[in-house]
Amino acid sequence: MNVAAHQILISEAEVNRRIREIAEQINSDYADKSIHLVCVLKGSVMFMCELAKRLTIPVTFDFMSVTSYGSGSSSSGVVRIVHDLTEPIEGKDVIIIEDIIDSGTTMNYLLTFFHERHPASLKLCTLLDKPSRREVEIPMDYVGFQIPDEFIVGYGLDYDQKYRNLPYIGTIKVD
Repeated sequence: MNVAAHQILISEAEVNRRIREIAEQINSDYADKSIHLVCVLKGSVMFMCELAKRLTIPVTFDFMSVTSYGSGSSSSGVVRIVHDLTEPIEGKDVIIIEDIIDSGTTMNYLLTFFHERHPASLKLCTLLDKPSRREVEIPMDYVGFQIPDEFIVGYGLDYDQKYRNLPYIGTIKVD
């Protein structure tokens, strides 16, 4: 498979500005509360870290790893939990931190999975939303950017484990 060079879609400055705006909204929405952020590994790590640095309310973290992609560029549609949460979320105000919502199948699965664990509240925060690929409608509470139907890399997102370290959101062409 050939991968063409990547092009910048959303600059590092734009990403940082939008993360700051999302953090301000979360700080306002949870002014008198503490929140529990759940990072969906691996792609959301950079986003969650940058978001958490800008939160002024009490925050705890946990991590969950799921897969539906394998090594290709399109979802297999089968969600598999690779690493479950390490602590209970019952009674907590939880925000799931995701890198991208495209088809919605993985997040639909996770939302059901999380609701069964009885959090006090459950919200979703995604850096990127690709609505043109949606197969399942997903309620998103905090959205960074809506993007076109292109393959995205950078800022934690990868193609076959490469490009995660780019400080911006880029597109690549995969042959």
